[in-house]
Amino acid sequence: MKNREAKFQFRRSGETVSKHFNNVLNVVIRLENVFFRKPEPIPETSTDSRWKWFKGCLGALDGTHIDVHVSEGDRARYRNRKGDITTNALAPCTPDMQFTYVLAGWEGSAADGRILRSAIIQENGLKVKKGNYYLVDAGYTNGEGFLAPFRGQRYHLNTWSSGRGPQKAEEYFNMKHSSARNVIEQCFGVLKKRWAILRSPSFYPIRTQNNIILACCLLHNFIRNELPYDPLELEEFEDTNNDEDDEDLRSEVERITTIGTSNE
Repeated sequence: MKNREAKFQFRRSGETVSKHFNNVLNVVIRLENVFFRKPEPIPETSTDSRWKWFKGCLGALDGTHIDVHVSEGDRARYRNRKGDITTNALAPCTPDMQFTYVLAGWEGSAADGRILRSAIIQENGLKVKKGNYYLVDAGYTNGEGFLAPFRGQRYHLNTWSSGRGPQKAEEYFNMKHSSARNVIEQCFGVLKKRWAILRSPSFYPIRTQNNIILACCLLHNFIRNELPYDPLELEEFEDTNNDEDDEDLRSEVERITTIGTSNE
């Protein structure tokens, strides 16, 4: 709600409401090293029906558009291809739907590949050890550290319904890839269902709005780590993922620092 509405509800001045809101927000963000999940690669011995095909995989990565309020002069930069004013937030997650990193703040018009490139070159950015990778969609470059599906082939889960199974190896790969990568769509769905502040623009400066996105992701991890079952997990996402088969990466660890197409 707007600050002036909150001050009447709590019977405090707008300055007091704003002060405590920002204090709590900053405290939550300072806990990112505690709340962000450290990714673990899928082991050789995995029997998970969705993930056993992707040994060494750390999870899935994608971006999501979140509506924001910006000044009139910045609206053109934040307007996405659908015409909405958004920020494009990039995030990878683990197979158990916990975020490992979040980069919020890019304009809605920014391409996914450009945001990913920014994430991996930042000093405290996204770290992917050589030999490991995230599953990504066709909007990203298929290269070292990021495994995309085959282009020009059926991919989305609903294309495999009604007994229309894969007809060739590329389609079979895409089916398995889509089934596993869908975890990031689940993650974003649960996140937006839980936090109403992410479903419509909030009345804060854009920097604060970006911090709110980060804080919501951190609290999402905290809740999923503490509860044996997340009551807000979307059942429709669970249904689409039923397969027919059944120390921090520091400088001493060689990690991926560039984005580019890989023949491998």
